[in-house]
Amino acid sequence: MANIQVERIYSLRLRQKLVGYPRWLRAKKATKYLRNFLSRHMKVPPENVKLDEKVNEFLWSRGAKWAPARIKVRAVKFDDGVVEVELA
Repeated sequence: MANIQVERIYSLRLRQKLVGYPRWLRAKKATKYLRNFLSRHMKVPPENVKLDEKVNEFLWSRGAKWAPARIKVRAVKFDDGVVEVELA
């Protein structure tokens, strides 16, 4: 079992990042933005960021066209370099 190295809570505004994308891509782009944001701030590659099922369901809850404007997540980085993300 890996030990916790860093634990942070982030509140992200997605609305300003999704303007300009076609509506049918907004939830997909929100997921990609969240993964890239956390990889930048936790200093790991994007493929090491593991989104919880609840986070994914929240981003897709209103369909692909109407992604939520904000999301608050808790990110935990383990010493093996994996970041797990869950709703805060």
